[in-house]
Amino acid sequence: MPPSPATQHRLAPDREAAILDAIRELLAEVGYDRMSIDEVARRARASKATIYRRWSGKPDMVAAALHGLMIDHPPLPDTGSLRGDLIAAMTGFCRVYERKQPIVLSLLAAIRADPSLGRLLHEHVLSTGVAESAEVLDRAVARGELTGTPDVTTLVEVGKALLWHRLLLSGEPLDHPWVLHVVDDVLRPLLGVADR
Repeated sequence: MPPSPATQHRLAPDREAAILDAIRELLAEVGYDRMSIDEVARRARASKATIYRRWSGKPDMVAAALHGLMIDHPPLPDTGSLRGDLIAAMTGFCRVYERKQPIVLSLLAAIRADPSLGRLLHEHVLSTGVAESAEVLDRAVARGELTGTPDVTTLVEVGKALLWHRLLLSGEPLDHPWVLHVVDDVLRPLLGVADR
């Protein structure tokens, strides 16, 4: 029986990384429903007891694996302009989303069947990016490119929605022309900036 969250503990970083890598590999290969904790343990060369000491079950493990994938990117650069920063940020997020597309596709049916998995993914994965985006907007305010307090959460939600739509529904590439379109025709107008 998995322990309660209160009894969970941290693993050595290399041990945890091996387990999270195994989870991501299996999600991409066989999907959420067919991924077993036995196979995660075998592939990561870990015991099931070790896994259960850290996570309460598959939903927790998957949320942790995707969270790690989302935050695994270089810091957003300061290009000296809001437009440049937004282009760099969107380009970076495109590369992250491309890496996780096979995993996300494997989770779509599972999220519909298990609302708790959807809540965990929203909490640990979809909420990422707000703090980094706030830094980008804070720099723009300090440079005088934006006035007032920008709505960071809405900006991130819109950017992510466009990324997911492009990646999962249209199937078109997350290329540079598309990034420029999103930045110039959606995000900057949303922030009240129209000039280029």
